[in-house]
Order: sequence, then C-alpha cells, then structure tokens
Amino acid sequence: MAHRSALAAIPVWFGLLLSAGGADTAADLPPVRQLTRGPAFHWFGYYDKLEFDPTGRFVLANQVEFEGRSPKADDVIRVGMVDLQDKDRWIELGSSRAWGWQQGCMLQWRPGSMSEVLWNDREGDRFVCRIMDVLTRKVRTVPHPIYAVSPDGKKAVSTDFRRIQDTRPGYGYAGLPDPYGDQQAPEQSGIWLVDLETGEAKLVVTLAEAAAMPLENGSADEFARSKHWFNHLLFNTDGTRFLFLHRWRPTDSAAYKAVGGFGTRMFTANLDGSDRYILDPNGKTSHFIWRDPKTVTAWAWHPSHGAKFYNFFDRTREVEVVAPEVMPGNGHNTYLPGNEWILNDTYPDKNRMQHPYLYHVKTERRVPLGHFHLPPAYTGEWRCDLHPRSSPDGTKVVIDSAHTGEGRQLFLIDIAGIVGRDD
Repeated sequence: MAHRSALAAIPVWFGLLLSAGGADTAADLPPVRQLTRGPAFHWFGYYDKLEFDPTGRFVLANQVEFEGRSPKADDVIRVGMVDLQDKDRWIELGSSRAWGWQQGCMLQWRPGSMSEVLWNDREGDRFVCRIMDVLTRKVRTVPHPIYAVSPDGKKAVSTDFRRIQDTRPGYGYAGLPDPYGDQQAPEQSGIWLVDLETGEAKLVVTLAEAAAMPLENGSADEFARSKHWFNHLLFNTDGTRFLFLHRWRPTDSAAYKAVGGFGTRMFTANLDGSDRYILDPNGKTSHFIWRDPKTVTAWAWHPSHGAKFYNFFDRTREVEVVAPEVMPGNGHNTYLPGNEWILNDTYPDKNRMQHPYLYHVKTERRVPLGHFHLPPAYTGEWRCDLHPRSSPDGTKVVIDSAHTGEGRQLFLIDIAGIVGRDD
C-alpha cells in the first residue's frame, strides 16, 4: 500500500469548497471529474506538454507513493495513462528514475505520432529518454534526456538536468552530480539539439556563450560573479526556432538576496543555435507560450506596465501588454487550438485557493473554471500547481490538484459548453 503523506491528511470537506474564493457559484462552473485516486498520488506536471493523445481518449500521468520531500536518487515513479472511455482505467506504461515535482519526467505524447510517448529516465551514469509505442509496448532508448519536442516530433532540445538540480531543485533530477558544478559558465554545458530518430545530439548553445553576451539591465559585476544555467526550453509552433531562459544567481549570499534569488533573460535561437536574440532583457521573464511562430506570450516585467502578461515579437523589441486588468497575476498560460482562448491559472490566493480560468481574447472576457484549495503543506519544491493542459480539440482541461484530501490527483474539467458558445 502507498505511503500516506501528511500532506494528504486534511478534511475532505475543506477541499471540496470549489466555489469558495470566487463570486460565482458552483452552478456557474463547468463540471469537474476526478480521474485518479489514492492511495497512490498522481500528477502530470508542466503545462506546455502534450498530455492527451491525438484522439483525446488517453491522458498521461505520473504515479508516486510519497509526497512532501525532495526525490532521492533511488526513488522510482510509475508512468501511465488514464483511459477516459473505460471508467478512467489506469494503464501502466513504465517507470522513471529521472523526475521532479514540477515537471515530472517530461512524460508526453510524441507530436506527429498516434501511439508513441516519451519520458526521461536514468540509466547507469546518464539520463536518457525512453520512447514507447503504447500499442506494441516496444521501447527504444535515446541516449540523452529531452526537455521539449519539435512540432513534427523528430527533434528535441535538452539541457543539463544535473546542473538544474544544483541551481533550482524541483526542476532537475537527483542521482548524478553536476561535473561542472564548480564552474560559473562552463563551455561543455548548455543546450543540445537531439535527433529522436538517430539519438545523435549536438551542443548548440553553451553557458559560456550566453554568459559572454553583455547584460543590458542589472549589475554587470553581480552577473560576472554568478552561476549560470538554462531552463524552460520550447520550440515555436512551426519548429523553426526555440526559446530558452538563461538564468543566473550570484555566488555570494548577500548579492543573491539583493537580486531576489536569480536573474532571467529570455532568448530565442535557430535550431542550430545561430541567430540568438535576447527577446526579454529585463531580468524577470516567467511563464511563457508561443502563440505563433513569431510571437511569445509571457509573464514578465516591462517598463511600460510593470509585471504583466505581454506579447513579445521575436527578433524585435516590440511588445504589447495582454489583458492587464483581466489577467493581472502570473500563471501557467497556453492557447486553446485556434488561439481564440487563453487557458491560465493562478497561484494560491490568501485563502490558499487556486483559480483556473479561460480568457477570451476577442471579447476580453474571463471565465472561471473552478476554485481549488491547496493545503498549506504544499509549498516550495513540492507544491502542487494546477498547470492546466487542454485536449487536442480544446473541449477538455486536466489539472493537478490536492483539494480532495487524497494528495495530488488529476481532474478533468469539461469546457465544451464554454468554448462552444457564440461570442
């Protein structure tokens, strides 16, 4: 039997107050269906991966038997999928020893394939990627972990999860030390372009190269005395360029505290690492998504409106603020198919309620999808963000939530009645 974490030991009724924290009533909200249950805990992780298969029938998830602590090198999670057309039956697919609370093991459907899924794992002294055909159960191994997959499913970009674990626990993987941990910006570490067919990988952007690009805003002295890493990689919608965050933190504690933890620059580049462009030089880029091949919608700080969502137009310094009054807080934003709706969520408010919602771009209307309580023990590295993910047809949303007292589990929200309306 799975170990029952203290994080799940809250009254069920407290978590079921879905309408608390909002002016709407439960009758105004779309239906919510619980997909996974205890005693094991389930979650998917980040919001920018394909959780649904192309038909919309199967939903991927990770399964674990503990909560409330950092993963250790010998902690194994299960990966599987839920069959929405067979009483939400759990179908186990495999396991992983390369995972974190925020992004799982990068489990996702392979774009362009009807039946293949990918996830990261650890094999000996290296991290790898498993590719499985869920119909034949045939598995092959790519000798490199992956971070994001191209829209055609043929390539991936990756970075060093050992270094991320050292600089930002919760996003990297335990088990292997960073061999360049004593270096601020090593030439041997950076971003690799991985061929998912041949397994070949090429280092296309190094940390040394990024650190050598002058800082436009902030302290150049602190920048020079900082440790650098890459995080949050994503291909654009036609696979011609990719985006990544270059982050750094001062190595001395006083400077680290002064800058609020770490600085961030948002870069874009061609797949071979050429034509690099600092799309946001202001130091505080957060969650983002590509709207189209040339436009990134991101939460960031900009001198025009402060901390808001903005549209950044690639290889230019042109920006436009997005819904500053209707989407005033940071969240995990994506577009539903067709780009008419933005799917987003919030961090816990003063009552520890999290609020997923839709934003209709044309009418500037915000539609709540529910209000979910996050127990106080879910903080820091092992917090449970909602990270809303949509189905291929844009009529369903799945979230991770711990509001029922069973620990983190998956919940499906039916939004067909919202997006199907004439606006």
